[in-house]
Amino acid sequence: MRAVGYSTFGAAQTVLKPIEIDTPTPQEGEVLVRLAYSGANPSDAKARAGARPGVTKPAFDLIIPNSDGSGEIIAVGTGVDPSRIGERVWIWNGQWQRPFGTAAEVIALPSAQAVTLANGMSLETGACIGIPGLTAAQVVLGQGTVKDQTLLISGGAGSVGHLAIQLAKWSGAKVIATGRPNGFDRIYNAGADVVLDYQDPELASQVLSYAPNGVDRAVEVEFGENIDLLHQVVRPLGTIATYGSAKNMAPQVNFGPLLFKALKIDISLIYILPMADRLARIQEINTAHADGMFKPDIDQIFDLADTWKAHDATLSAGRKGAILIQV
Repeated sequence: MRAVGYSTFGAAQTVLKPIEIDTPTPQEGEVLVRLAYSGANPSDAKARAGARPGVTKPAFDLIIPNSDGSGEIIAVGTGVDPSRIGERVWIWNGQWQRPFGTAAEVIALPSAQAVTLANGMSLETGACIGIPGLTAAQVVLGQGTVKDQTLLISGGAGSVGHLAIQLAKWSGAKVIATGRPNGFDRIYNAGADVVLDYQDPELASQVLSYAPNGVDRAVEVEFGENIDLLHQVVRPLGTIATYGSAKNMAPQVNFGPLLFKALKIDISLIYILPMADRLARIQEINTAHADGMFKPDIDQIFDLADTWKAHDATLSAGRKGAILIQV
């Protein structure tokens, strides 16, 4: 089968190479999926570049990148109901702690990691669920409904933030979102009630002008950069739900303001989400989709041979949606 792989860390154009390898055979409990789309995410690009702290070489001799994707089950291993053959599915954790991900014509993986597409859901949408969709659902809904709450969602034009706004509005919340001015229209179109410039030096007072008692929940993509803002704008006993801190992975935290508001810090890493939570989030996404309130935007679709371009595109500033690879 055709695939794209790498054996050393480095720049995408340098280390990602088209390869031909044997088509895998599904083992016990596995399904074999013919992929239509692979979803590329910043975490895939950073892992390939060797940007994870303390990791000096790839974990496997050959890695086929990307954890997200969608396609059709074409074979099953022992222990899997043969009726699954022909199902349209989306993939989660395709390359998490495994060598071969979704930048390939075919993937074999545990049956539970190939989730049946909801009625009316496109393969393109399915390829956006694994990392951005589930992350958005977890940081918004991981502690239950946010109906009648006020949420502050940072990075509202990003893949996760954009979906987080949609899911928060679907759940009945008021949403204050931040972003760059050139992304304001996209953020409003996702459903945000208020959109603010994340670089505004008066951002805290701006947020509090719309939520005088503080927001109930802050969904944060840059924890280290924004922790001093967050303790000002989250209400006592409120929650900071964070899923990233790429700009500052070693922040200095002033504990006092967090302590005297008894703020909760809820960190999500979607790769290790417990199965019960994962299933709950999947159900919420499916219901929101059926209600017309879960609609990932697609920024660009690349050919498999251009996977390196897709990796670079995930890290480009101002992109307007997911990056997919058509297999």
